[in-house]
Amino acid sequence: MASLRWLSLLVLGLLVVLAGSLGWIGGENLSLTRVGRGANSRRRLRDAAGNEKSSPTTARTRGEAVMGAVDDPEFVVSEVHNSINNSTARRELGYLTCGTGNPVDDCWRCDPDWQVNRKRLADCAIGFGRNAIGGRDGRYYVVSDSGDDDPVNPKPGTLRYAVIQEEPLWITFERDMVITLKQELIMNSFKTIDGRGANVHIANGACITVQFVTNIIIHGIHIHDCKPTGNAMVRSSPSHYGWRTMADGDGVSIFGSSYIWVDHCSLSNCADGLIDAIMGSTAITISNNYFTKHNEVMLLGHSDSYVRDKAMQVTIAFNHFGEGLMQRMPRCRHGYFHVVNNDYTQWEMYAIGGSAEPTINSQGNRYLAPTNPFAKEVTKRVDTDESKWKNWNWRSEGDLLLNGAFFTPSGAGASASYSRASSLGAKSSSMVGSITSGAGVLSCRSGSVC
Repeated sequence: MASLRWLSLLVLGLLVVLAGSLGWIGGENLSLTRVGRGANSRRRLRDAAGNEKSSPTTARTRGEAVMGAVDDPEFVVSEVHNSINNSTARRELGYLTCGTGNPVDDCWRCDPDWQVNRKRLADCAIGFGRNAIGGRDGRYYVVSDSGDDDPVNPKPGTLRYAVIQEEPLWITFERDMVITLKQELIMNSFKTIDGRGANVHIANGACITVQFVTNIIIHGIHIHDCKPTGNAMVRSSPSHYGWRTMADGDGVSIFGSSYIWVDHCSLSNCADGLIDAIMGSTAITISNNYFTKHNEVMLLGHSDSYVRDKAMQVTIAFNHFGEGLMQRMPRCRHGYFHVVNNDYTQWEMYAIGGSAEPTINSQGNRYLAPTNPFAKEVTKRVDTDESKWKNWNWRSEGDLLLNGAFFTPSGAGASASYSRASSLGAKSSSMVGSITSGAGVLSCRSGSVC
């Protein structure tokens, strides 16, 4: 009998250890994470370490699909066209003394009192991320401490302390600072990180993770030299921290999230992607950023087999893809991707790639091909036979193709009658230099226009 009792205790102990190793054991303040990897991806599949916050506009359980995709993406495209056309028309007519024809910038940059009216920015997004309000409805929080001594118990005044709070916050910075994060900066919903008025770098350590949250605006931050971190405890809300597996070293990692806007940031030289969006993320706008010195710039879509990314919808507008870039500007899977009025001044392999039948709508961009005669093509279908990709909807309208650059359309995009809502023509692409002239972090000082 004694031996049976000891055998029962041994079996029970083994079950407890097994449950813990699989991430089944957790509590209010502690949970574990699990990792899975797609066949064509090095992305993390994390379940428990992300925030599970509920708000009046979003409530989800772990693993539930993120909401935010629209039924008719072409309608959103037409709205972007109208914004651009209205802004360029006002510029040509001289209505805006500081206008560039960039509808996002013309919405707020002409205001010399921008520092008082910071939250006006939240009304200026276009495209699929246009409804991202960030911390618009909350109070201001000023970061005064550049440190990151304890990712589990962050000090008040630090950026980490601000982004994990439950309430909406519009986060600004007291002075210029370089923030070197020990672990990923895990953001809570309804937050704006606004670097205007200070020279703020998140660099030389971990960087930003947007996981299972909504309504995030990241504006005016230098993000560079991001490193892989992890195998550590990290706090994601005042009531929750958990074990984080190894992160890839992305500049901004968007994971299962919606209503996200990354605007006027300068990104370079990270260990993995500069901006990656995966695992059912949608309602995203990436605008006015300056990308340099990087290999795999932007991944949009987790893997060819992850079909939830069919709901992914991303606007990529007014960005400058500059020196030292290789590929993935972006590399897309499954969803709908509107690439509009960007300036591509360098790539070494290709600019826009994809697999798993994404829709790619390229309009009014300027593509300057490299001198390499074997790298003139803008597009790349990744690991897919032409018999399959010939039906994918990849289309180009009004793009300016320079130095031998060429875009290979397919599917409906190969037909002259493909577009239901296109009003963007060559005039817009000829203005790309002006529209993207302020890409990246702006120099904004109190009392004058940015």
